[in-house]
Amino acid sequence: MSRKKFIESQGATCRNWQWSWSFINEKEKIIIFGAWDIHTEGNTSLIFSEDWQTLDGKKQPGYNQSREHIRLIEEEEFQLKTFRMKYSDVKKGEDGGGPAKIESFDPNLISKSLKKVGRNWYASDNTISNTLPEEVVAPEYYFEGASKKVSVNTYERNAEARTKCIKHHGYACAVCSFDFKKFYGAIGENYIHVHHVVPLSEIKREYDLDPVKDLIPVCPNCHAIIHRTQPALTVEQLRQHLASSGQNT
Repeated sequence: MSRKKFIESQGATCRNWQWSWSFINEKEKIIIFGAWDIHTEGNTSLIFSEDWQTLDGKKQPGYNQSREHIRLIEEEEFQLKTFRMKYSDVKKGEDGGGPAKIESFDPNLISKSLKKVGRNWYASDNTISNTLPEEVVAPEYYFEGASKKVSVNTYERNAEARTKCIKHHGYACAVCSFDFKKFYGAIGENYIHVHHVVPLSEIKREYDLDPVKDLIPVCPNCHAIIHRTQPALTVEQLRQHLASSGQNT
């Protein structure tokens, strides 16, 4: 079954079958979004971002339609449903530019709730992964990230890189400014998580790490929230989210 046939079988349509990634069933007040596997973590998928307005310097034709569909969910009580799509980069060039292609999709709709974080909107069933990413315990430049197989893949950490990061940035959380020593006293001294700006689990290869540019100190709470989405939130995105939510940092 083609994607068009599947969407039509759900009573939904769109403005253009080639570039649309969201669809509407006005009669039943349902909005359907395709959810890429590369933008999915557990049961939560990134389905829309303000950063998607342009691609390779060109306006995305489906952007305004999908933005309106987001509004209908938020303001007009339309129900959100998603279906899973497997990503293929067969149409992308050597520079990484070019359109995405659907390798395959799962012709099943899943009811979701909509969550906004900064400039991004996520489809979630409220069971976002609660797994805290590994702390950096284990950039002049350091060699880091060599994959080694135990029972699952883990990634080597360089303890000296952590030390260099904290020496430059300090022990306060880069997102919320929480300082363990100020709050807990002596027992909290010299405690903070160190976050990879680009998670090692996404790199999956050896690379030269700059401890100032590639690592950033964050508290465990912010560290966990950063990794509750796929792709992971940036420090700036989470900081903006806190500001828009009325949280003072």
